[in-house]
Amino acid sequence: MYRVYSDGGSRGNPGKAAYGVVVTKDGKVIHEHSEFLGIKTNNYAEYRGLIAGITKVLELGGTEAEFVMDSQLVIKQMRGEYKVKSPDMKALYDDAVALSSLIPDVRFRNVRRSEELIPRADALVNAELDRN
Repeated sequence: MYRVYSDGGSRGNPGKAAYGVVVTKDGKVIHEHSEFLGIKTNNYAEYRGLIAGITKVLELGGTEAEFVMDSQLVIKQMRGEYKVKSPDMKALYDDAVALSSLIPDVRFRNVRRSEELIPRADALVNAELDRN
């Protein structure tokens, strides 16, 4: 099973934004990626990180994946527990839902920032922001 840890952040809201993704398979890190997004909101960066992780699992042919984030808002929206109220986030949400529906066994889980590999994803975000 793939487990994807993603984080997004912005310095200012909106401000300089980036995301970081750490992909594991059977507990081993197999891929890391970060990207600078320009001036965006924190939620935008969170969704872009999730979408990047979903896309990577699809590229790898994954049929079972768990997406782990510290963004309670994004996780609850992806689970259908919260509605997406922001028109700016609706397109990103729709993309994430459409892509994740291509993975037969998909789960979304919220953890604290200090848990599991979220600190590693967060470090990728900060390194990307420091470079830009």
